[in-house]
Amino acid sequence: MNLDFSQIVPYIPFILEGIWVTLKFVIISIIFGFILGTILALLKISRIKSLNWFADAYTSIFRGTPLILQLMLIYFAVPQLTGYDISPFLSAILAFGLNSSAYVSEIIRAGIQAVDKGQTEAAQALGIPYSLMMKDLILPQALKNILPALMNEFITLTKESAIVSTIGYLDLMRRAQVVGADTYRNFEPLIFVGFIYWILVMVLTLMGKVVERRMKYSD
Repeated sequence: MNLDFSQIVPYIPFILEGIWVTLKFVIISIIFGFILGTILALLKISRIKSLNWFADAYTSIFRGTPLILQLMLIYFAVPQLTGYDISPFLSAILAFGLNSSAYVSEIIRAGIQAVDKGQTEAAQALGIPYSLMMKDLILPQALKNILPALMNEFITLTKESAIVSTIGYLDLMRRAQVVGADTYRNFEPLIFVGFIYWILVMVLTLMGKVVERRMKYSD
């Protein structure tokens, strides 16, 4: 095998800079997706049919089309339709956040509906406002039940972040391609970046287990 990792040693600092570049937009996308997903989940269980329809249609569109297509549409269509030269960073946040919110909304909706209906009825009997009931009673319990599914969605988002390299965003994957083109050796930088992605996923997995354990013992 013609492998020589020493060729990429001078480029390691350049590649490692991609960790923060990748995490920066992934973290913002996760926060954006979680907030929007929670709102969509509440719309789905609303008694107002038009809100149900809107949330279901939104989920259907973003779950039914490829993420890379959504990214391309935002990056290329926004300048064409509005004249605004959107950056790869903002395009990535919007595409990943909007896509993730569709999946998160289904996870949260299932978590809310899994909470014992007796608690909702008891809160209503006590005259607790709907917003307070959701914020202080239903959502905290739902989050405990759906935490593993949420962590899985966040891990998936981190791995899929590599597709932003297609719009020139200098994430880990793009930096590996740059190094490969510069050294004429693609296998070594790709393997190195793959190892970094694996480390990131393992760290997220361990963090999820720690949070899950703490929430479990906080009952």
